[in-house]
Amino acid sequence: MKYQDKRSVLFVCLGNICRSPTAHGVFRALVEQRGMTHLIEIDSAGTAAYHIGNPPDHRSVTVARQRGYDLSDLRARQAISADFDHYDYILAMDKENLAELKSISPAGFQGHLGLFLDLAELELREVPDPYYGGPAGFDRVLDLVEAASEALLDRIAKELKQ
Repeated sequence: MKYQDKRSVLFVCLGNICRSPTAHGVFRALVEQRGMTHLIEIDSAGTAAYHIGNPPDHRSVTVARQRGYDLSDLRARQAISADFDHYDYILAMDKENLAELKSISPAGFQGHLGLFLDLAELELREVPDPYYGGPAGFDRVLDLVEAASEALLDRIAKELKQ
């Protein structure tokens, strides 16, 4: 881990407009609720450059807002190898994006690189991409992200003895 008394988390999906910004917004809200914003830095990115600079998909924003999460300030960016020098946790939404992250990960990365859902005790290991589906897919993503975010925050809180 990079810092003894702080942690940094990067959520990653393909385009950084649906799953990873949803995780970013949900995790940020949980961190704020627990009063840990001074201890945890949060960001999100995509493995592809399709949507750099764009806000999250309007469907992600709408579903998140309905549950009290604000994604309006988030903008898409692409994950880069320098992220591995900065983040303690780099969490992919699915196996394809995890493979892409592994391909740009420098040798000797000491942080946690893995699937986001593996941190929670869920039946699924991957957050399904809701982009080409209907509204129910965005609700499903939020359900999964909420559960995994709680598990991640519990893990970090234990590491930081909070």
